[in-house]
Amino acid sequence: MPDSSQFNTDRTHPSRWTITFSNPPINMFVPETIVELGTLLTELEADPSVKVIVFQSASPDFFIAHLDVGKAAERPETLGLWREFVLRLSSMPVVSIAKIRGRTRGIGNEFVLACDMRFASRQSALFGQPEIGVGLVPGGGALEWLPRLVGRSRALEIVLSGDDFDADIAERYGWVNRTLDDSDLDSFVDTLVARLASFDRETLSAAKTQINRFGRPSATELQSSNDLFFPLLALPGAQARRAKIRNIGYGVRSDFELNFGRYLPTFGPTEDDNKNAQNTDRTKVAV
Repeated sequence: MPDSSQFNTDRTHPSRWTITFSNPPINMFVPETIVELGTLLTELEADPSVKVIVFQSASPDFFIAHLDVGKAAERPETLGLWREFVLRLSSMPVVSIAKIRGRTRGIGNEFVLACDMRFASRQSALFGQPEIGVGLVPGGGALEWLPRLVGRSRALEIVLSGDDFDADIAERYGWVNRTLDDSDLDSFVDTLVARLASFDRETLSAAKTQINRFGRPSATELQSSNDLFFPLLALPGAQARRAKIRNIGYGVRSDFELNFGRYLPTFGPTEDDNKNAQNTDRTKVAV
């Protein structure tokens, strides 16, 4: 089966594949990305020789930018396909590793959370769930994975702030397994993958299945967040916030996409706006 358009799969070693995501300019997730991932998993599930897969990005600045919400809204089945992919990836008898360089936000972060292990470049990796700043909540698994990994309070900090977090903080929080200097990241992951591939697939799978009893969200839990996403998108507040991002570089390489977290507070009303609105209301009452 030929490689799909957004994923290049290196099968040099039959027991360990390296899968490189490339959707220039900033590795946006679109509905077709999710469809291709499902096809890729079907291929993996049909090959009993594969023990370990490594996901990486062709872009040094963006592992995965985020979901193209507009395109996803045109295909409401997208989140259902994503939930199916997450459940298959996290339960399949293959160890999945994310090797992360660049920005990893929104569904990109939810993608790496669904992988079995995450290793990040200390110099370039950046993580965030910016949905709250555009009037949404994460609908692809962050609300289920993060509390399990980092605890309730840190999950609230990540989700409610919508801010960007560097790799060292992510490591400190338990968000990723560990960070490494960029020059050491490839060799570390290569060594770990070769070690894992030296073990029996059946034993690796059995251990993963047992650990999943305590660390993997259920289909029902994931669906509950899916169900919040599009209704929130239709609210006036979300529409107003999203309108503000249309002409400042959304979906292209721009200062906005490089520094998404920094922009989020500018999308909503300021304290002065709130005070003015309150004063206006008081004036109306007095009249």
